[in-house]
Amino acid sequence: MTRIEIENSLRELNKSIMTGNMMDGFEKFYHENVTMQENELPPTVGKEANRKRELQFLADVTAFRKAEMKGMGIGDDISFVAWEFDYTHKDWGVRNYPQVSVQHWKDGKIIHEQFIYTR
Repeated sequence: MTRIEIENSLRELNKSIMTGNMMDGFEKFYHENVTMQENELPPTVGKEANRKRELQFLADVTAFRKAEMKGMGIGDDISFVAWEFDYTHKDWGVRNYPQVSVQHWKDGKIIHEQFIYTR
């Protein structure tokens, strides 16, 4: 996958996140064998397990105020996006924080993503 192809896919994925269609982006751009990892926690392995995790997260968000992309970068089969999120979660309360998402690409899809919270 070229850097331009990654950039185009990443821009479409980010748009789906910012417009509240996160699961559409997930279905289109995530590999069947994807692993997703929060900071240094153990990764969740496989698209089905991650789908369930994402759907549960979305169900637990009681108010969503912002997903703002602050910047992104693309390399050879790797990309990152700097985000600012603001929402209320039923168990965690008000969450307002910056996050960096690092994606590794394989076969035109994200095979590994790690979310790094910077505060």
